Amino acid sequence: MNAPQSAVLDYPFDAPPPLGEAQEVAPNIRWLRMPLPFALDHINIWSLRDARGSMQIDCGYGDAPTRELWSRHFDTTLHGEPITRIVATHCHPDHLGNAKWLSDRFDCPVAMTESEYLAAHAIIDQRATHAVSDTCALFRRHGMTEEHLAAHLARGNQYKKGVPEAPQRFERLIAGDRFAAGGTTWQAIAGFGHSPEHAALHAESAGVLISGDMLLPKITTNVAVWPVEPDGDPLARFLGSLAAFETLPADTLVLPSHGLPFRGIALRVAQLRAHHAVRLNELAAAVAAAHAPQSAADVIPVLFRRPLDMQQRFFAMGEAIAHLNHLWHAGRITRLIDTDSAIRFAA
Repeated sequence: MNAPQSAVLDYPFDAPPPLGEAQEVAPNIRWLRMPLPFALDHINIWSLRDARGSMQIDCGYGDAPTRELWSRHFDTTLHGEPITRIVATHCHPDHLGNAKWLSDRFDCPVAMTESEYLAAHAIIDQRATHAVSDTCALFRRHGMTEEHLAAHLARGNQYKKGVPEAPQRFERLIAGDRFAAGGTTWQAIAGFGHSPEHAALHAESAGVLISGDMLLPKITTNVAVWPVEPDGDPLARFLGSLAAFETLPADTLVLPSHGLPFRGIALRVAQLRAHHAVRLNELAAAVAAAHAPQSAADVIPVLFRRPLDMQQRFFAMGEAIAHLNHLWHAGRITRLIDTDSAIRFAA
């Protein structure tokens, strides 16, 4: 059931901490913000402090400006105390980029799920259909122009720019695992669709959820199809994963990777479900109204009604395929494969 239109999320903090500073959001939990070189220009990082030092949840994009900020935090925010453990919610560059660099500096372990760990190495090494050429081959089948494909190929492995090195060993996190940090106990909650095996962290006694990218207050999480699973339905996995969050206590403080901390989990889950339902209905109607079968490239303007830069177009293509695949798996549209292997969809 959709929440009433008058319902709004509660934002207990008016603004993020300035770059290089930190803000306490709950006992022993500090909020750091790091820059990103994209349209989405920041990531929130959470520091769980106890008597031994601090555990860092996510660690920012692996570039010089972020590492310079980290160096400031070592002496100020962290009070010269060691980082005792790094937890990466998932393998994307803004979350994993500095994990090995911090791990080497403080001789501390990196914890993450196995799927995220293996995916990071596959993307860096361009193996197992995780190469840029594999993605371009998939996008070509779904109608991306040769001009745009050439531009993506010319950019090369963008992932490695944000994750120069991935950890060579890790501590495995599995859904349901519990660990102590910041004076409380945290439990891992698995999420799917945005990445292979995302780990959010819930501290029941503290009333806090570190949601990573699974729950964001203002924007919707990117859910895309990639060449490693070209016929997959990641949107179904993402929407299914939300059930694990909506039953958490209503007063839980959600600490997202992007945007401001908020309260109102059930409302936000309802908003996300409603958003995707509307977009899927619009997409199904557009496919039905078209005079010819539609490719993913054809329907991008239905899902994204604004100009897109190169990086945004890259993710928009994967997301368009994900929404079309979802409708196809649900039996709402038909998938057609031409003799040239081009993929299109029809009513």
